[in-house]
Amino acid sequence: MFWKKDKTPAALGTPEFIVAGLGNPDRKYTCTRHNSGFLCVDALAQKQGFEVKKLKFRSLIADVRINGHRCLVMKPQTYMNNSGEAIRDAAEFYKIPPEKIIVIYDDISLDVGKLRIRRKGTDGGHNGIKSIIYHLNSDKFPRIKLGVGKKPHPDYDLADWVLSEFRKEEEKPLLSAIDNACAAVELLLDGKIDEAMNLYNS
Repeated sequence: MFWKKDKTPAALGTPEFIVAGLGNPDRKYTCTRHNSGFLCVDALAQKQGFEVKKLKFRSLIADVRINGHRCLVMKPQTYMNNSGEAIRDAAEFYKIPPEKIIVIYDDISLDVGKLRIRRKGTDGGHNGIKSIIYHLNSDKFPRIKLGVGKKPHPDYDLADWVLSEFRKEEEKPLLSAIDNACAAVELLLDGKIDEAMNLYNS
């Protein structure tokens, strides 16, 4: 959407972390609120100089090093409601525990531009997170929630809202939040989740 991608470096061995952004794979969903996780992964890839393009574990992936940590960066292609299937497959293959799976996704309870970082938690009504909790049999994975704004009014259909595109005036705060989310990922990889929460939770 907003970023150009660079070339992916060679694979770097067995990953110790998964960094997964959630979204829907069809092109028509690219700029929608529900694809905030994908947008964040694209930004992280651009900043770190890699591409998320190899198809494995029913996901687009990159096996890269971020801040000295080997990471499997994922964009599940199973559609949002089945995100847990792809993440489970990768986690089981590399024996990565939930505590080392960082999930980035949209949150309608937060205004655009806001972030919320958590060590663990319930699904909060988010179907992608519900799927991950079910397939990992755990809710103890850190997550970064990107605000996408509340429904315009209570009667507005939720699916229509999360599948709507960001407005032009929302682009600047969205980009700021995504920048902060990318910085937060680096802190989480270093085990500095308290620092990330203190810096970026809003």
